[in-house]
Amino acid sequence: MPPLECKRKQIIDAAIAEFQQRGFQGANMDRIAACAEVSKRTVYNHFESKEALFRSIADRARDQVREAIQVTYDSDKPLRPQLLELGRAEGQLLRSDDFMSMMRMGTSELLRDPDLARRLNLPSVHEGIFGSFFHAAAESGTLRADDPDRVAKQFLGMIKAQAFWPAVFSGTLVAEEEIDRIVEASVDTIVSAYGAEDKNA
Repeated sequence: MPPLECKRKQIIDAAIAEFQQRGFQGANMDRIAACAEVSKRTVYNHFESKEALFRSIADRARDQVREAIQVTYDSDKPLRPQLLELGRAEGQLLRSDDFMSMMRMGTSELLRDPDLARRLNLPSVHEGIFGSFFHAAAESGTLRADDPDRVAKQFLGMIKAQAFWPAVFSGTLVAEEEIDRIVEASVDTIVSAYGAEDKNA
């Protein structure tokens, strides 16, 4: 990693810890600089303000979602294996220490200051990615759903209820084998409730 990128990552990692512990209002750029082992000037060279730093963390989290979940629906393939691929991509993201650290920070700030979270546009891109997949599946006829967005939220919600929120509040990532079990059970629920007969299965 180039030196400038390494410094930037050190600052962001330090900021995540500071925001999570003290909240946006209580966070201090001096402490962030000390934790990152850089000068305060270096922090401001990368981030012009505390809000810019906070926004950068939110952007990094969204970028990680886009990079991790690159699953699009293919009408020439059966539904269930594609749902498994989608769910497992989400599951691997939820086993990333870096991503989950940002999610804990964001959740803490959402609880402390919902207005700030809304102003910085913290909601994830998950629902858009999952929604696009379920809309395409419904249009192909392999998914019986009058409201694909609702079914997408249901699928994502089942995974997050068992793998995301416990990790957010406990600080411990869910084991990989447990993620697999959660994803398979969630896929089976969706296919059973909404799956149409699949001519390609």
